[in-house]
Amino acid sequence: MPALVTGLMLGCGAGDTDLLLLNGRAYTFTWSDPAPDGTPAPGAPHDAQGWHPDAEAVAIRDGKIVFVGSNRDAESYRGAETEVIDVEGGTILPGLVDSHVHIAELGAKLERVLLVGVATEEEAVERIAERAASVPQGEWIIGWGWDDGAWASRYPTNQLLSERVPNHPVFLRSLHGFAAWGNRLAFERAGITAATEAPSGGEILKDSRGEPTGILLNQAARLLDEALPPVTLENRKSRVLAGLEAMAEAGYVAVHEAGAFSDLMQAFEELDGESRLPIRVYAMLRDRDESLMREWRTRGPQTDADVRSMLLVKSVKAFYDAALGSRGALLLDDYADRPGHRGVAGGEYGFDESVLTEMATAGFQLSIHAIGDAGNRETLDFFERLADSLPESRSLRHRIEHAQVLHSDDVPRFGELEIIASMEPVHAVEDKTWAEERLGPERVRYAYAWRSLRQAGARLTFNSDLAGSDHDIFYGLHAAVTRRDKSLQPEGGWYAEQCMTPEEAVRGYTVWAAYSAFLEEETGRLAPGMWGDVTVLDIDPLVVGTEAPEQLLAGSILLTVVGGGVVYRQGDR
Repeated sequence: MPALVTGLMLGCGAGDTDLLLLNGRAYTFTWSDPAPDGTPAPGAPHDAQGWHPDAEAVAIRDGKIVFVGSNRDAESYRGAETEVIDVEGGTILPGLVDSHVHIAELGAKLERVLLVGVATEEEAVERIAERAASVPQGEWIIGWGWDDGAWASRYPTNQLLSERVPNHPVFLRSLHGFAAWGNRLAFERAGITAATEAPSGGEILKDSRGEPTGILLNQAARLLDEALPPVTLENRKSRVLAGLEAMAEAGYVAVHEAGAFSDLMQAFEELDGESRLPIRVYAMLRDRDESLMREWRTRGPQTDADVRSMLLVKSVKAFYDAALGSRGALLLDDYADRPGHRGVAGGEYGFDESVLTEMATAGFQLSIHAIGDAGNRETLDFFERLADSLPESRSLRHRIEHAQVLHSDDVPRFGELEIIASMEPVHAVEDKTWAEERLGPERVRYAYAWRSLRQAGARLTFNSDLAGSDHDIFYGLHAAVTRRDKSLQPEGGWYAEQCMTPEEAVRGYTVWAAYSAFLEEETGRLAPGMWGDVTVLDIDPLVVGTEAPEQLLAGSILLTVVGGGVVYRQGDR
């Protein structure tokens, strides 16, 4: 069994720490990345018997780790004012990061009618009718979570919804946000009629008479969204706080907000100024907000990250195409289940190369949503042109968000162009029931292709894309390691050759996530001088993920620590 790390420490006196974690199974992740095939590095605490923790205790002072090592050596860091927590064998990891979220939407979920898992139109309408009974007539009812991928070949209409709920405008956002379903009153409020033309990159489904059926796809979904009553700043701040507190409870010390408009940035900045952000936020500015782009081109990216910094802004988010489920992802060849259709993308979907080039010139990382194989190829082409015209942009760690469906010829380009593939393990197991129908048996082999990307030298980071998917870290780790859903299907895993090892899965939410935000010298590892961001789990994901991966789903979070402060402790709420 590898020995524990030997009393790594900073030069502080004994007994002057703020927080001391004892009796843990700590993994420092201070060893090198595994090989492209997942084989642990020579310095990893791994041998023929499997994984072994390389420390037992962590001490934190003034927001930073000052000691990692054995329980015995840690005792010298116990002082009269030290908060000592015995984690009783819990697994201590570098703080978990969800590197692609929509945090205000997570907060808003608590206010909406939940439709996740609803199998039929009738069941969804029944839930809306139940809510309508307690809402004054004329007020909007908003729901969320019907599966736009699973329902794409049998979209509902507004008929039953309008009959059961005639006196409330109803807006039902799909699971991943690329489709909207509304009743007749909602369409009237939005001014959507037979004469309404769909915006570029969108589609208004219509019946044989040319009347809207109640479904809006891709860019057209915003027609209903824009008709909703405005959200106040205080309400938006409340949603952000609710979302961040939920993430703290789920074990995350930081999130990467994937596309903040001016109103959300105002909420973030005010909460940060009020010292109310419970966990860290790495904000990607939304490229389509012209005033926001002008403001931040002048301000420039933030480069002074400090342990007390809870908001960091140095990235810009753009969309190249839409979603695979709603058949909006741009494909090189026709959809297997819709001949003659290849999706929407590029300028049609609001992609402005000139704006992104200006922001990269100003020093901002670019994070571009690309789902289809054509969408990814054209996004890679853009990054290649950018690198040719602006060679220094290679150091900006540009990202492709999702990188979901790739042509085999384009997989090596991620490594060659130094593009980070920001991916969601849970999408693979959630989309598997219909993804092959969209793509066919050949293209699907390079969908959600984590192993292929690693073998090609690409850097990865893992995330949930909440609120569209469950952000439970144990679900994410399980999906990455097994490519099976919560029902443990399919047997053996869905295209299991793309599975990650447990170590790679954990790195996707820790070490690699830190790198994707330029913070690998501050967080992602447990070592003296690093930020005191720590997550404690009740299971060992490296051991369990190797020996009984289905048991990953039974894990829970014991403790979340940000900058040395406990932001969640199991049993406190």
